[in-house]
Amino acid sequence: MPLKLVDGLARLYAFADLGTLTAQGVFAGDQKVRAVAALCAFGQRVLDLDAEDFGMPETAVEVPKDLLERALPSRIPQAPRERPRGALASLRPVYSLILEVIAINWRRQDMNALLAAVHIAGQYMPLLAWEPVLGHAGDPALLGSSVSGEGSRFGVPIKPGAERLCDHTRPERSACERVLRASAEPPPGWRAYFDRQHSQVAQALGDCAARCRTPCSVMLRLDDAVRADLTERCKLAVEFTDGALVRLRHAAPVGSGFGVPSPEEVQTAWARSRASLRHHLLGEAVLDSGNDEDYPLPGLPALFSAIAAGPVVPDTLLRDVTARITELVGQDGQWLR
Repeated sequence: MPLKLVDGLARLYAFADLGTLTAQGVFAGDQKVRAVAALCAFGQRVLDLDAEDFGMPETAVEVPKDLLERALPSRIPQAPRERPRGALASLRPVYSLILEVIAINWRRQDMNALLAAVHIAGQYMPLLAWEPVLGHAGDPALLGSSVSGEGSRFGVPIKPGAERLCDHTRPERSACERVLRASAEPPPGWRAYFDRQHSQVAQALGDCAARCRTPCSVMLRLDDAVRADLTERCKLAVEFTDGALVRLRHAAPVGSGFGVPSPEEVQTAWARSRASLRHHLLGEAVLDSGNDEDYPLPGLPALFSAIAAGPVVPDTLLRDVTARITELVGQDGQWLR
């Protein structure tokens, strides 16, 4: 196989294709084969935002330690007491990685994968907004002290016949009740919570700050200035999640097949989302800053930064994985069969 083709696949972030070629014996030399295969498996997991598997042991031995350490802050702990806390400590590394993944999928013209990353960003964006207030990113082991106590309706069942004062939906109330005890569950229960209910808790917290008509102590315990700032950032998060770009992923099938949005449709949907976000004072300020107009979805990094109340810029982890692969391949062309 020509060296240029392997290099080209790596530069297009075609980790799965390169991994398949490696498994089919295209390369010679056991040590380098293992190294390339491990980097491809790792790169594909990161590109897929498969956060629970970033540190899987079958690749961790072969993947350079510095790359693994850069991925771990975006990993979801797989047990209640696992350390480090990864994405439960902060979501900023996750959103930086999402920005890189979106840009890569735009370059690859893979709109389905791009919209999947956008959808994930929308699901957990309220937690990104709450992080500066909580001091963590919705860690179940720490959340209770901020949302429980006297006057709180967070996760409290509505008694039959009682007036419904909380705007949370039934699934959100169930998830809010579960999160308060998730850290005491065994690892399978902990993982089940994250698979099925963590995004509901994120949306519920977004509703608390942005939509609640009768706030309880979850919000009222906050200082006025903190509460006002949190509310504005959560309104942006909710607007993004309800906007045209995220809705594009849920578009109904057309005819007998499934419609795949074109790049032009994605750009149009993002333009509509930007227009809606500009109705918010904070949104107007950040989306027209002009600081990231060269990004495939201009203004998206600025929006993430505004919601996080701190800088969120595209990561370079996947670019650096590609650089390691091309470096290995280029060291000695004779190991290509």
